[in-house]
Amino acid sequence: MNFSKAVVKYRLPILILALVLMIPSALGMVGTRVNYDMLNYLPEDMDTVIGQNELLEDFNKGAFSFLILEDMPAKDCAALKEQVEQVDHVDTVLWYDSLMDGSVPMELLPDTLYEAFNSEHATMMAVFFDTSTSSDLTMDAIREIRSIAGEQCFVSGMSALVTDLKDLCEVEEPIYVGIAVALACAAMLLLLDSWLVPFVFLASIGMMILMNMGTNYFLGEISYITKALSAVLQLAVTMDYSIFLWNSYNEQRRLCADNKEAMATAIQATLTSVVGSSITTVAGFIALCFMSFTMGRDLGIVMAKGVLLGVLGCVTVLPALILVFDKPLQRTRHRSLIPNMDRLSGGVVKVFPVFIVIFALILPPALYGYNRANGEVYYDMGQCLPENMEYVTAEHKLRGEFNVASTHMLLVDAGVSAKDVRAMVREMEQVDGVKYVLGMESILGSRVPEEFLPESVTSMLKSDNWRLLLINSEYKVASDAVNAQVGRLNDILKKYDQGGMLIGEAPCMKDMIQTTDHDFKMVNAVSIIAIFLIIALVEKSLTLPFILIAVIEAAIFVNLGLPHYLSQSLPFIAPICISTIQLGATVDYAILMTTRYKAERINGADKKQAVHTALTTSIPSILVSGMGLFAATFGVALYSEIDIISSMCMLMARGAVVSMVSVIFALPALLLLCDKLICATTAGMRQPKHPKISNVEVYVK
Repeated sequence: MNFSKAVVKYRLPILILALVLMIPSALGMVGTRVNYDMLNYLPEDMDTVIGQNELLEDFNKGAFSFLILEDMPAKDCAALKEQVEQVDHVDTVLWYDSLMDGSVPMELLPDTLYEAFNSEHATMMAVFFDTSTSSDLTMDAIREIRSIAGEQCFVSGMSALVTDLKDLCEVEEPIYVGIAVALACAAMLLLLDSWLVPFVFLASIGMMILMNMGTNYFLGEISYITKALSAVLQLAVTMDYSIFLWNSYNEQRRLCADNKEAMATAIQATLTSVVGSSITTVAGFIALCFMSFTMGRDLGIVMAKGVLLGVLGCVTVLPALILVFDKPLQRTRHRSLIPNMDRLSGGVVKVFPVFIVIFALILPPALYGYNRANGEVYYDMGQCLPENMEYVTAEHKLRGEFNVASTHMLLVDAGVSAKDVRAMVREMEQVDGVKYVLGMESILGSRVPEEFLPESVTSMLKSDNWRLLLINSEYKVASDAVNAQVGRLNDILKKYDQGGMLIGEAPCMKDMIQTTDHDFKMVNAVSIIAIFLIIALVEKSLTLPFILIAVIEAAIFVNLGLPHYLSQSLPFIAPICISTIQLGATVDYAILMTTRYKAERINGADKKQAVHTALTTSIPSILVSGMGLFAATFGVALYSEIDIISSMCMLMARGAVVSMVSVIFALPALLLLCDKLICATTAGMRQPKHPKISNVEVYVK
């Protein structure tokens, strides 16, 4: 109680401190680097990651792109190549004149070499950068190349994807927040009992969101998915805490001598309830930190931090704001638009066996769709961009003109003999989908010594430690075909060089698929076990955790199973994150109702009366919370052109509604069905008090 009284007493200093902290928070948010490359989150000990680092260290080559020049004369191509070579952080531009004198007509080149760089309507250059794929310097170089090349030039590759993704995100992100705030505000105006209080809530929550984004500075960088979703999620999840404080305060105003005493009591009540409620949400987010694909840790830490800051803001900044604006808040109060739920609750209790049957019938197809949908995800991040983006156009040109869908790079120990390298290249060229393997051996042939090549070419393809070869593939990144191809190429490589490394986007994606498949099982297990233990401790029961988690998990199966029946493909990260977020964010609905049911049973109500009362009192809170989460995410899902953001927000919006429906209809039915077992396995419920006559009379009426 001392804490509550201190908040009330020092409400103005608290507000002043919060406002002052907005300055470093804003600076921290602006200073936090955003990472747009999903491959950066692969474990550091993987060959693909080690190989990328070796390539940068030994060859001074990090990012890699193809330039497709359409219907451009050879002399103009040569002039453009010289300009591109002058762009900051472009290390090498590989074209036919890099390998042979430019005076030699292209048509006199060996067929393999000619076809590597030319099609009927286009010519192609390979550009290596001395910075990493998602470096800001690389992205600046991509933009400069596009500006000097004009409309006839198309830049493909992962760095071009990352550049377009960053540019689109920077346009969309402020609009995400605006849409989420506007729709969440509209939901609160409809569902709460004051026209002004939603704006007070948004001011308090907004400060905590800015503080959360500002403290990300100490993490070094965050992913673009974390940046795009964390503000929206924090707004939706922590809105519940504000509503609880407001309701508690208004209740205490009728019982206490003045508004300051009422607020002190409300803060104490809110702190007790909100801390217990937030633990399950934090546990869900912390479970993401167990992913070996470290983007989960990135999102998990930021969101867990956001929830904790939300709780802190709810018991410090929000009470201060409410007291400062108390008079206008009270003057703008109105009757809640949510109708009395007594009749609905009575109907659910009366026909509860029907909901048991519906629950049992929905579960098998939901589980089937859930398992199928998990196998129908996509990993190619190019799919998350709209078709009119420059990267997407360049990839279409690359496939259409050159039948190249992905490029691998091969690092072979410099000690491997040229004879063995040529044998290895011949084997690799026989692998399905491999167009050609380009290296010094394929350029020179078996009879020409390496010394005949200029130093500029040999340094491009050979260092003291490694030989570098390029493999162009007809198969698309992240497809089953390219994954099988990468496996076969690795087998051949290891036969000739155990320490050799196959790197590039497709091998990295193959590693990502294997990593995230393991992560999905791990995160699901950790989140369920953690939340199970929390519910068991909070409710002091062995059976209630099973029932509550079963209800929310069934809602997750429905939510993540629907894409299979709707023939929708989800980005790979969505099922991992959404299953955890939906469990952590919506299990509170079930805990709220169950806690009231348990209290009613302990106080002597029979099972139907207890469930009826719990349902009637809980539905308004569940509706406000669920619709808040729905409103904050649904608008973003409709607006965003980035499929990974749109898909995850749509899943969160739909998940809020499905969880809401499950808790309102399925949970009461399961509580009634399992009442005897619950009473036998829950502390304090083994011998419920005899029902009070007055309660029975009220229930009958």
